[in-house]
Amino acid sequence: MRKAIVKKIFREKDIKNIQDKINMLGDYQKIKFDAVTFLNVRLITTILLIILLIWIFNVNYFLIPFIIIAYYNLFYFYFITNPLNKRTLKLDREALTFFEILTLSLESGRNLENALEISCYNIDSELSSEFKKSLIETKFGKSLMESLENLKLRIPSVTINNIILNITQTSVFGNSIIETMNNQIDYLREKQVMEVKSQINKIPNKISIISVIFIVPLILLIILGPFIINLL
Repeated sequence: MRKAIVKKIFREKDIKNIQDKINMLGDYQKIKFDAVTFLNVRLITTILLIILLIWIFNVNYFLIPFIIIAYYNLFYFYFITNPLNKRTLKLDREALTFFEILTLSLESGRNLENALEISCYNIDSELSSEFKKSLIETKFGKSLMESLENLKLRIPSVTINNIILNITQTSVFGNSIIETMNNQIDYLREKQVMEVKSQINKIPNKISIISVIFIVPLILLIILGPFIINLL
């Protein structure tokens, strides 16, 4: 019933897009829900908000569309966009360690599946947990390549998905997977260095904002204090 209502209001493409993003949330999903539940709750709460604004708070009709649009976007940001961004950041931070261990395992002469098993069971992280799920899928009849393709649907990080794509393509075409992994690790290191530099470059701006908000008013108060006291 609820699916039929949602499908009449929203396009199938939009429902699928939201469901794909929900699948990438992992443990960052604040409340367990699917796309249909999300859309229903957002629609119902939006209608309730309109009623409250009109009948209880007596808000100007001109302002209501702006408030509704803001609420609509904030609802999506709070339950999907913000958790996805946090999970992506966490996975990207875990990627370097995980893929370094994976590369060392490959260099010791193990095949890809064994190297993944060693990496997963020696690293306790969210990324290794996702790879563990893929390895479990192989125990139930799926090939490793199919499991890795499914893994990409659960990972919101473009960087990690590109690495998984390179691993699968290297395995299919018979290229050197160790060389591929070393290139990816170099890229991850450079990416982390660039992120650190970016954070350092933001420090002066943050200090400037703090100065404007707290220090400048204090200096003005010290300078103008005697004059204000004389006036009083």
